[in-house]
Amino acid sequence: MKILYLETSSKNCSVAISDDEKLLCLCEEVSENYKQSESLHTYVEWALEGAGLSMKDIEAVSLGKGPGSYTGLRIGASSAKGFCYGLKIPLTAVNSLESMIEPFLGKNYDYIVPLIDARRMEVYTAVYDGKTGKELSPTEAKILDETSFDEFKDKKVIFVGDGAKKAKDILNLPDAEFRDDIYPSAQYLIKRTLEKIENKEFEDIAYFEPFYLKDFHGVKKKKSED
Repeated sequence: MKILYLETSSKNCSVAISDDEKLLCLCEEVSENYKQSESLHTYVEWALEGAGLSMKDIEAVSLGKGPGSYTGLRIGASSAKGFCYGLKIPLTAVNSLESMIEPFLGKNYDYIVPLIDARRMEVYTAVYDGKTGKELSPTEAKILDETSFDEFKDKKVIFVGDGAKKAKDILNLPDAEFRDDIYPSAQYLIKRTLEKIENKEFEDIAYFEPFYLKDFHGVKKKKSED
């Protein structure tokens, strides 16, 4: 089954294509300026070309549904819905935090904790078992302080994501590992997507909304003085 994967919840605009579990092509770039609006469809074209496929060969779309950037999630969801409507194919959606833990599973960590940077000292986070990847605490918006995650003081834990940088500065966990260069990536949506397809866990394309976790707070532009 040829599947298109879109992950636009972070600074990493990421597109992948697989044939069942085999990754055929990955196109992604981390940008401080969130380039999803200008890059996503170009990356889809490049991924199709790299996989030797055309859009009509795609049989399902999988989306990293968030949490993360409100604008990035809107762009990803709109594109995923458009592809599914146009091709009459199903949509699956995977928690973006799950794609961040995949490279660290089975590496002798007791816990893997993704941290997506939100405003100020806030992060989007969940806790996963380091061996099985099972979610141990649900996704939440969490304000960090020096007592956060104290329960892991004697455990082997790794914090991953762009929120790990500020976590390292404030958490009282000297033995923990921190990787702030990890972003959600489309290539790590494959395993969970195939599970969802096998279980027929498809989204209702008409009513699907990304996992924003919090309401959007926009910034009003100042009126020009002329």
